[in-house]
Amino acid sequence: MTTNPANQELNTPVPEHGEPEGVEPGQGQPVKGQPVKGQPVKGQPEEGLPEEGQREQGGILLPIPDPQESARLLGQSAGFRSGFVALIGRPNVGKSTLLNQLVGTKVAITSPVAQTTRNRLRAILTTPTAQLVLLDTPGIHKPHHLLGERLVQSARGAIGEVDLVLLLVDGSQPAGRGDGFIVELLARSPVPVHVALNKQDLVNPDQRLELRETYQQLLAGEGDRPALNWPLHPVSALTGEGSNALVETLAAQLPEGPYLYPPDAVSDQPEQLLMAELIREQVLSHTREEVPHSVAVQIDRVVDDGPRTAVLATVLVERSSQKGILIGKGGRMLRTIGQGARLQMEKVFSGPVYLELFVKVVPGWRRSAARLAELGYRGD
Repeated sequence: MTTNPANQELNTPVPEHGEPEGVEPGQGQPVKGQPVKGQPVKGQPEEGLPEEGQREQGGILLPIPDPQESARLLGQSAGFRSGFVALIGRPNVGKSTLLNQLVGTKVAITSPVAQTTRNRLRAILTTPTAQLVLLDTPGIHKPHHLLGERLVQSARGAIGEVDLVLLLVDGSQPAGRGDGFIVELLARSPVPVHVALNKQDLVNPDQRLELRETYQQLLAGEGDRPALNWPLHPVSALTGEGSNALVETLAAQLPEGPYLYPPDAVSDQPEQLLMAELIREQVLSHTREEVPHSVAVQIDRVVDDGPRTAVLATVLVERSSQKGILIGKGGRMLRTIGQGARLQMEKVFSGPVYLELFVKVVPGWRRSAARLAELGYRGD
């Protein structure tokens, strides 16, 4: 095993999270569809049906919650909307980049390498009128090993668990067969679908209409399938073009409901998972050939000693040759990867980091069900 001796800076601990601001101790976080309970009416209920404005529970008459009063107690206005939106698309169309753009901070790793996203994570976007829980999913592709099968299974599974689906396509290119496969998949789902034509910053204004028409033709009726009336939204995940209008449109179609997460939350991703992903992002950025898709990262230990946090992590590869590429001559590549990951961790966790990396060869880990489960790739 090889260590990274260059990363000698240490990181301040992540503050512990108590009750969310604006929620009384003991209340916990609001749950979608859960009403705010009133106080029991003292005394025994009279026989017969409950009076107007009351409901019966366990032999006790309770006042029926007033929607406006419930909203006031939760710190939100009447008509507040909340729900889940899945980002679906082919690999490398910019789902993670758009997710970070919408939320306004880094919650998902990005890379020019296809199939960067492996874990289905939730990013939380809260506006004055709505809370959108955005699910970033792995790109839908033809799998070549068990890991690939589980990634596609995870993406498909998200479709039936959300209120809306946002199909993200590369709007700088004409619609292709991969896009058509996903359209046919989504056409069988009862969930409403919107289409984001991403990468508009790469499109000549004179070509936008022509490219848009290829996606309109893709949604036209074909065989037994009727035409799909899915709205098209030109956006740029890189520059933010069209992002505000997209959020407003999606939010307006969500059901009315309370906060699903505290208003200041941006992700439900465990900190150790984010640490591992930030390390893997640097591997994707600095290595080529066969290395990126053969790499996984596990966090072995996190030590919080007050003014700093020390992170020990292992990078898994499948072959000795990949290990040599990752370490580099004199340990230079591993040092570069560690330094880049450390700097990203400092930005995300707001403090200095000590990061020590090891490299371990685990032959065929992408085809091992036990190893995939250990690394968190279960496909659910």
